[in-house]
This record gives sequence, C-alpha cells and structure tokens, in this order.
Amino acid sequence: MKETADRIIRASEIGQYIFCARAWWLGAVEGVPSAHREEMDAGESAHRQHGRRVRAAVVLSRLAWALLALALFLAVLALLGRW
Repeated sequence: MKETADRIIRASEIGQYIFCARAWWLGAVEGVPSAHREEMDAGESAHRQHGRRVRAAVVLSRLAWALLALALFLAVLALLGRW
C-alpha cells in the first residue's frame, strides 16, 4: 500500500489493529489480502443496507414532521375561518 501523508485511518482499522496488530500490519503495510474476504464483503453489504434504512428513516421522519406542521396550519386556518 502506498503511504501518503494524508492517509485516512478508519475506525475499523483501529479495531483490527487492537484485535491483532500483526494482521493489520500484513494488510495495511504489506498488502496481504485477508483470508476472511467473504465475511468482510458480507459485513460491508450489511452496513450499506443499514445505511440505506437509516437514511430512509430520516427522510420519513422529516416528512412526518412536515405533514404534522401542515395539519396544524390547516387546523388553525379552519378555526380562524369559523370565527
């Protein structure tokens, strides 16, 4: 792996280093691929799917708040119209 001054160290790398410094060194410095690539790919896929669900939940939450605000606005208009 090419070393650069602004290389980003990810949390997963720190976790890997804490778990096994040698495994981290083999992958990050020597470029030896992990023997657990299939499991890692499955984990990355699960994280992507979770991320999509979180984004959808945020969008739906914002939509719910907007609809609530609209309902309150319409309720106020309806009350003022009756006076």
